[in-house]
Amino acid sequence: MNAVTRAPELSSLPLDRRGRPLRDLRLSVIEACNFRCPYCMPADRVPDDYGFDTASRLSFDEIETLVRGFVALGVHKLRLTGGEPLLRKGLSTLVQRLSRIDGLDDIALTTNGSLLAAHAQALRDAGLGRITVSLDALDPQRFRQMSGGRGDIADVLAGIDAAKRAGFESIKLNCVVERGLNEDQVLPLIQRFRGSGHVVRFIEYMDVGTCNGWVRDRVVPSAELRDRIAARWPLHPLEAQYRGEVASRYAFQDGQGEVGFVSSVSEPFCGDCHRARVSADGRLYTCLFAADGHDLRPALAQGETALRERVGAVWSHRADRYSEVRGSGQAQRRHVEMFLIGG
Repeated sequence: MNAVTRAPELSSLPLDRRGRPLRDLRLSVIEACNFRCPYCMPADRVPDDYGFDTASRLSFDEIETLVRGFVALGVHKLRLTGGEPLLRKGLSTLVQRLSRIDGLDDIALTTNGSLLAAHAQALRDAGLGRITVSLDALDPQRFRQMSGGRGDIADVLAGIDAAKRAGFESIKLNCVVERGLNEDQVLPLIQRFRGSGHVVRFIEYMDVGTCNGWVRDRVVPSAELRDRIAARWPLHPLEAQYRGEVASRYAFQDGQGEVGFVSSVSEPFCGDCHRARVSADGRLYTCLFAADGHDLRPALAQGETALRERVGAVWSHRADRYSEVRGSGQAQRRHVEMFLIGG
């Protein structure tokens, strides 16, 4: 095992061409998923057996070396994603290894929640700090439709309850809203989780990837949703908890918690984006909407120092701001698929 990574000096950290530091790593541990959500991994475009090839994935040893290298470059927050990360065997063992890395302050997980009940306690015991569950509907039939005919809402709700019992007190629940498909689920989701300690966040439907058939007319702007919710439960804005926080936060005036809005389409936040993404096969993507990744495996094979040099060089050339130029002649049309880099 490599020596413990120490927190780097601020003056040595790389900045991209827009002056943005590297602070947050989103790491996919598997490309496979047991759902086929239409905005991410539609069933008519992605076969059922996709992503289960173990030969192409980074090993746990490679992942640990990679994370140590990123921490040395300034990363202090790590989110494990997929596909569906709970399909990766031994995930709690990986979390335990990563939780020992000095300088890594926060390890989180994004999951569809369907397998969470069986894993929540082991993940908590291993050192996982936070969980985000994708939850696009409460109505059982609508939920099944939104999961591509694969999901059962009862399993997800059981997973959320199990996670709370395991000690995850405030779980984020992410809902991607598409006009004409699930916007009627917004108020029921708020009604169900208000006062629970969990935070529902509504995400604008984005043009990630190329297989989800995105059209702007199906985007429901966050302002519209916020006004709809506030008409039922009055809200007031909250300050961001840290620079670069992607969600705008609002508290219920009656003290029953808060709600969040992620507005990449209507209110881009590229200027404060300090997130890098690495796919399960070891490719670095500097933007959620990037077309191509940078293969890190050759550098990984040489060790942590070579990995740091490679990532630092890539980051220093980063100039991505897709959401700010969406719809202009500067915007690139081809994007990496969301299920490869975890959204």
